Amino acid sequence: MGYMQDHKAIYQQILSLLEHHLGPNSEIVLHDLTPPYDSTIIDIRNGHITGRKIGDCMTNLGLEVMRGTTQNGDHYNYITYTKPSNTLRSSTMHIRDENGNVVGAICINTDITDTIRMEEYLKSYNGLDGHQETALDHNEVFPDSIQDLLEHLISEATAATGKPVEKLTKADKLKFLDYLDKKGAFLISKSGDRVCDHLHISKFTLYKYLEIVRGENNGSNLDEPAE
Repeated sequence: MGYMQDHKAIYQQILSLLEHHLGPNSEIVLHDLTPPYDSTIIDIRNGHITGRKIGDCMTNLGLEVMRGTTQNGDHYNYITYTKPSNTLRSSTMHIRDENGNVVGAICINTDITDTIRMEEYLKSYNGLDGHQETALDHNEVFPDSIQDLLEHLISEATAATGKPVEKLTKADKLKFLDYLDKKGAFLISKSGDRVCDHLHISKFTLYKYLEIVRGENNGSNLDEPAE
């Protein structure tokens, strides 16, 4: 039994409080963020908001926290979007154990799609123009599975290079792998196999390239391996 399982009952009470207070338009999620990361949701209320259920995985932002790319993963009142293009107002608070390690998270996702439409209608009705941003936008996705999350990260990394995979140079591949590494993609089980298939490289080359990008990020100067 881990920390989250040992303390699950008290956190479920908190979820019940939030569920009854916020109503059916707010999804409340309890994550167990101890490895493996393919099934982190241990409780969820109003899962219809993002279409998720108990046993599903974390989002891309959660993966960045576990990788250490994001030092403080707690964010409040930021804007996210679901696959059907609904708009959510989200907040995430991470749970730490007695040693300060991140072991879980409570996330709230409130669907504000209808209220935004109402706001736009009232602005038009009242003759007001312009739009003032009051929330922090985050590119957070709500995957159906950990493999869907990996494919999303691979697509983002490919877009970051600005080239199709068959035209990637060695420098492009290093940039690709650096992007994935910072996003926590290699915390996902068997992600290395998928990335090797995508880049058409061997496991040996993958490990050596990761040494290069991690060495550069740490200020080291490592010899470059042959392809």
